[in-house]
Amino acid sequence: MTQTRWTNWTIAAILFTAFVILFGAFVRASLSGDGCGVSWPLCGGTLDGVNTSTKTVIELTHRVTSSMLGAFLLGFWLLLRKHEPKGSLLRKSVGWAFVGTMISALIGAVLVRYGWVTEDKSLMRMIAMPAHLLNNYFTLGALGVGYWASRGGRALKWRWSPASSMLFAIGVASLLFGLSGAISAMGSTAYSKEVDSAKGIAERLNLHLGESASPILKGGVAHPLLAVSLFALVIWAAGFISRNCPTEGVRRNARLLSIGYISQMVIGVVNLAISAPAWMQIVHLAAALIVWQIYVELGAHTLSEHEVSPAAEEPSEPDTRPLAEQVRAQVKAYIALTKPRVISLLIFTTTTAQIMAAKGWPHWSLVVWVGLGGYMMAGAANAINMILEKDLDLAMGRTASRPTVSNAISTPHAALFAASLAIGSFALLTFSANLLTAILAFAGLLFYVIVYTLILKRRTWQNIVIGGAAGAFPPLVGWASVTGDLGVLAWVLFAVVFLWTPVHFWALAILIKDDYAKAGVPMLPVVRGEHITALQISFYAVLTALVSLVPLVTNRLSYATIAIVVGLNLGLLVQSMGLLRTTTRPKAKALFKYSMVYLAVFFLVMAIDMTAR
Repeated sequence: MTQTRWTNWTIAAILFTAFVILFGAFVRASLSGDGCGVSWPLCGGTLDGVNTSTKTVIELTHRVTSSMLGAFLLGFWLLLRKHEPKGSLLRKSVGWAFVGTMISALIGAVLVRYGWVTEDKSLMRMIAMPAHLLNNYFTLGALGVGYWASRGGRALKWRWSPASSMLFAIGVASLLFGLSGAISAMGSTAYSKEVDSAKGIAERLNLHLGESASPILKGGVAHPLLAVSLFALVIWAAGFISRNCPTEGVRRNARLLSIGYISQMVIGVVNLAISAPAWMQIVHLAAALIVWQIYVELGAHTLSEHEVSPAAEEPSEPDTRPLAEQVRAQVKAYIALTKPRVISLLIFTTTTAQIMAAKGWPHWSLVVWVGLGGYMMAGAANAINMILEKDLDLAMGRTASRPTVSNAISTPHAALFAASLAIGSFALLTFSANLLTAILAFAGLLFYVIVYTLILKRRTWQNIVIGGAAGAFPPLVGWASVTGDLGVLAWVLFAVVFLWTPVHFWALAILIKDDYAKAGVPMLPVVRGEHITALQISFYAVLTALVSLVPLVTNRLSYATIAIVVGLNLGLLVQSMGLLRTTTRPKAKALFKYSMVYLAVFFLVMAIDMTAR
C-alpha cells in the first residue's frame, strides 16, 4: 500500500483525536470536570467568568482542544468533499469521525450541565461515561478506516465467514473491555476517598463486592474479570484470523494485536498493584486506543475485497415453507442450539443447592431468575461449543443434525445468539442475585469453552477430567445466589459433580467410541481402549463415593438420608466394577443411565433433608 496526499492528514486527525480523548481522561482523573461549574460551552456563563484556578484551566483547555478538533475534522471533510468523489471511503470516514466528535461534545455538555462529574455517583453518570467511551471508539475507528483508504486500501465489504466471525468476536470483547473500563475508571475517581481510606484487602473487597457495595464499584470489578476471562479467547481468535486469511497485512496486524493485548494485561496488573494513580490510568487508556487502532487495521485487511473468500457469499436455497412453519423451525433450532436436555440436570443441581444454602425453599423469584440466568449462560456455552466444533459434529453421526451443521442457523447468527444469552445472563444474575453468582456462571462458560473445547478436547484424553469442572459450577452458582458467598458444603457439592463427571461421560464415550474415532477426538476409549476406560471409571467412582460421604460426617443428616446416599454409592460402585469385569456396551449404557439417577437423587435427598430441619 502506498501513501497518498491525504495520508498525513489522516494520521494527524488520529493523533489529535487520541490526544483529546486522553486529555478528557485526565480531566476526569484530576477531578477537574467541574472547573467551569455547570456552565457550557462558556466557562462560568460568560468569558468574564473565567478564573485562574487549576481545575478551570484544565477544563477550559479540554473544551478548546475539543473545539479545535471539531474544526479540523470539519475542514478536512470539506477539503475531501471538494477533491474526492461522492462515494469515497475516505470522505465518508472523515465525515463520520466529525459526527462522532459532535456527539462527544454533546455528551460532555450533558455531563457538565447535570453535574455528573468529579465525585458524582449517579446512575446516569454510570451510563453516560461508557457511552462517551463507546462513541470515542467509533470516532477513532472511523479515522482508522480513513487511514486505510488514504493509502489506497480497497473498499470494505462485510461478509460472514469464519474469519469475519472471529473478527466480530474480538470487536465485541474489545467493546466490553472498554465499557467496563469506563465504569472502573469512574469508580476510581468518584469513590477515591472511600478507596483510599479502606484498610487492608478485606475492607477493599467488601467495598467493591459487599452486600452494600455501590453498583458502580461492583460494575468496575467486571473490568479485570472480563480482561482475564476473555484474554485467551481474543488471542486465539487473532491467531484463527491469521491462519484463515494468510496475507502479510492480516498476519502482521494479528501478531500486533496479540502483543497489544498482552501489554494491556501487564499494564492492567501494574495499575491494580499501585492503586491506579491518574497518570497510570492515562497510560492504560492510551494503550487501549492503540490496540483498538490495530484491531481496526486488522479488520480492514481481513474485510478488504480481495482478501475475503467469495465462497462466504454463496446464496442458500430459498425457504418455500409457509411463514408459520419457518418460524416454528427457527425457534426449534435455536432451542436445540442451547442443548436443553444437557442443561436440565445443571439447573436441577443449581436449584437444589439453593435449597441447601437457604435450609428451606428460597423466594420463588430468586429460584426462577437464577434458573433462567443459569439456563441462558449454559445455553450460550453450548452454542459456542457448536460453533467451534462444527467440523467434529459434521463427522459424527450423533451430532450431524445439529443446527450449525445443517445450516438451520448460520455461524454468525449462532454467535450473536450466544453473545446475547451470555451478556443477558450476566446482567440477570447480577441484578436478581449478586455479582458473585454472575461471575461463577460466567466462569463455568469460560471453563467449558476455553479449557475444555479449545485447549483440551482435541489434545488429550484427560479432557473431560479437567474440562468437566465446567459442569460442577451450577451448585456454586445456586449456593452463592442465596448466601452471597461459598460455604464448605458448596465446595463439597462442586467436588462431587467434578469427580462424578468422568464416570458419567466415559460411560457415554464407550457407547459412541466409533464416532469419536471417526472425528479424531482423543477420548479415552479411543486412545487407551475400553478396559482402561472402565478401570478409570471405577477409580473415579470410588473418589465420588468418598467425597459424597463427607456431608454425612460433617452435617447432622437423618438416618434415611444417610441410608439413601450410602445405597446410591454402593449402586455406583457395583455398576462400575461390573463394567470393569466385563466391558460391554449394554453395561456401559446401564452405568450411563444410573449415573444420571445417582446425581439427581443425591442432590434431591440432601436438599430435602436440609429443608426438613
